[in-house]
Amino acid sequence: MSKKIVLIEDDQTVRETTEEMLELAGYEVYTAKNGKEGVEKAKSLNPHLIVCDVMMPQMDGYEVLKTLAKDEHTFEIPFIFLSAKTDHKDIRKGMDLGADDYLTKPFEEEDLISAIESRLAKTAILHQKKERKNTIIESHSMNLENFKAELKGFSEQKFSAGEVVYRPGDTANQFFLVKRGVIKTHKTDGQGKELITALFKMDDFFGNLVFNESVNYKEYATPLEDSVLYIIPKVELKKLLQNNHQVLFEIIKVLGDHLDESKEQLLDMAYSSVQRKTAQTILLFTERLKKNKLRQIRISRSDLAAVAGIASESLIRTLSKFKKQGIVEIEGRNIKIIDFEALEKIK
Repeated sequence: MSKKIVLIEDDQTVRETTEEMLELAGYEVYTAKNGKEGVEKAKSLNPHLIVCDVMMPQMDGYEVLKTLAKDEHTFEIPFIFLSAKTDHKDIRKGMDLGADDYLTKPFEEEDLISAIESRLAKTAILHQKKERKNTIIESHSMNLENFKAELKGFSEQKFSAGEVVYRPGDTANQFFLVKRGVIKTHKTDGQGKELITALFKMDDFFGNLVFNESVNYKEYATPLEDSVLYIIPKVELKKLLQNNHQVLFEIIKVLGDHLDESKEQLLDMAYSSVQRKTAQTILLFTERLKKNKLRQIRISRSDLAAVAGIASESLIRTLSKFKKQGIVEIEGRNIKIIDFEALEKIK
């Protein structure tokens, strides 16, 4: 059964374009050309979600949200603002009124669909909790996937490739879940040489789990490509984990697996040849980024060298050898593995 969405937008072009976009995504869309009409449709249709412009005649988006928030039948409906108003104060005002998200125009189709899916998922989880006598929290039975769904209800933030998420010395007051992209954590030694300690892809979480206000991050976290992260305040994370001990154990196991990978990486760096370090690093990236065999990875030479623990010049020479041997193909930053078996056998 398709989900019902009420779209409130006074601009006819934007309204019709957005309506078509949502219908193609499988939603049942009902439109309103102003705030007053939107409130009436929301009350009569009881939709699963409302998408609303801010600046409209008769009743603006803020008034629409205030009105629906006072009604016991509509106050829980997820509400997403669409607006050309990009000032931080306007965004803050919308969120303070209880909006679930605030997208600025012009927006990407992917961003709107993603925001809708996240809010509907969060609502479904909350309704499930209310309907069950023994909720997930009460029975301590929330699994890792349900926990991730909870985290996807928190705010998200875009980071460009190379932009620092956090650096050594920053207060570790947030935890992160990767919505889209790839994140590396890394350190720099006294000579400025970089060591990548871990890689995190979509649906991986990372950060410091010590719940102490004075704890600082010990390394850098930086996107390898344009990425989107869910940002979870430690205070909220602690509340979730206090009622879900099993999930805490699962998170510790996942982070422990990442630590084991780092140990193996350090051993390879210490005892392997340059060729094996390079080969194992390429294989590590394909595993961590979950690429299928014979598919290419897109990664900079400096990042490969940082993971392998070798100089960029040595890595470039080794890649050239692999290319001549027909093991890989190289085009710009793209590395396509042609012969996995040969790569795995390199000593």
